[in-house]
Amino acid sequence: MFTCRNLYLIYDEKKSDPTYALKDINLELSGNKLIGIMGPSGSGKSSLLYALASLKDITSGSITYNGQPISSMGAGERALMRKEDFGFIFQRHFLIEYLTVLQNVLTPVNSVSKDLVNRAMELLEKLSIGHLANKKPAELSVGQRQRVAIARALISKPKVIFGDEITASLDHTSAKEVMAVLNEYKKEHLVIIVTHDPTILVGAEEIVHIWDGTISKIEKKG
Repeated sequence: MFTCRNLYLIYDEKKSDPTYALKDINLELSGNKLIGIMGPSGSGKSSLLYALASLKDITSGSITYNGQPISSMGAGERALMRKEDFGFIFQRHFLIEYLTVLQNVLTPVNSVSKDLVNRAMELLEKLSIGHLANKKPAELSVGQRQRVAIARALISKPKVIFGDEITASLDHTSAKEVMAVLNEYKKEHLVIIVTHDPTILVGAEEIVHIWDGTISKIEKKG
């Protein structure tokens, strides 16, 4: 699904001391599985995630998605790819404050059909926040807001889920509930999670370890 070849991402490239966020990354990510990207703060793991998701332009090398080079796509093509194929879960939740929890979950599909409302409620129940469907974001805890964001990312059944430190604001029990939902979702989709916490990657088939912008190890499980 994703292939990276000789990938570099450099910040402040024209300065005397540019920052190499990613250096000579060669990687293939595909299949219905959960893949973790691990590394210390500042190692480049989030930069890799955003490059894969076409949210950051790479400096050199290539990333292909289903055989098509992302760098050859126009802005409109990339936006359509993200809308139709990708789901995103960020550290910040980006919920719409004047909408209810249920309405926030339904925003990617822009529909209130019975089937989609039922799917949204099913996701909220799996994440133990079904009882909050009619609440506004301001009435929720940080952890509850994060779980709403996760339900929103899954509502349209995207082919790929990108998650950046998605359990950072959750307690251990809530984190396990979230990862149980994503481990179920991976049975038919690709889930890519950036984290510094190895305990949430118990169900991962692969873990890509990043150190100082380079891949130090790819750990395959199962």
